[in-house]
Amino acid sequence: MRSATVTRTTAETKITVEVNLDGTGSYDNQTGVGFFDHMLDQLARHSLIDMKVRCEGDLHIDDHHSVEDVGIALGQALTQAMGDKRGIVRYGACLLPMDDALVRAALDLSARPFLVWNVDLPTAKIGTFDTELVREFFQAFSTHGGITLHVDMLHGVNSHHIAEAAFKAVARALRDALEVDPRKADAIPSTKGAL
Repeated sequence: MRSATVTRTTAETKITVEVNLDGTGSYDNQTGVGFFDHMLDQLARHSLIDMKVRCEGDLHIDDHHSVEDVGIALGQALTQAMGDKRGIVRYGACLLPMDDALVRAALDLSARPFLVWNVDLPTAKIGTFDTELVREFFQAFSTHGGITLHVDMLHGVNSHHIAEAAFKAVARALRDALEVDPRKADAIPSTKGAL
């Protein structure tokens, strides 16, 4: 079973993340940040990663620490659950349309974190949620998940649609990359022999 539980406690947040990479996309995410919970639900549902997130954060300041620290913990849980990455496809990509938005995500579960973020969210807020935190989440997630991640917005006018398309596109790319390759189920997907 490719699963992991990560607990992260700081002066700013208290977080527990549980993931099962071989799930059905079930989710139970409670961070105290409504829009972010909705995005985490999309990430779980469309990646088929079972995900449970609990976060108690310093929301009286703002949502920043909660969103970033969940990204850190989720990336760490992904890394632990993948183990030595034996048998995974490793690469994934998705071109995802959502109404006016069209977002492309491509990733490599390489253990070499790098984020390329070409997404312009036209408003500063989605409800009460700071749109700049979408990038902050993916920066933390890619860094601590060891993911080379490229996210490009090709079209979009509605910030909610753009952000949701980004989460869904990354989710679908993750789903592909985490699949076990039936032709190389016992091999590390690298000529180096390790990832």
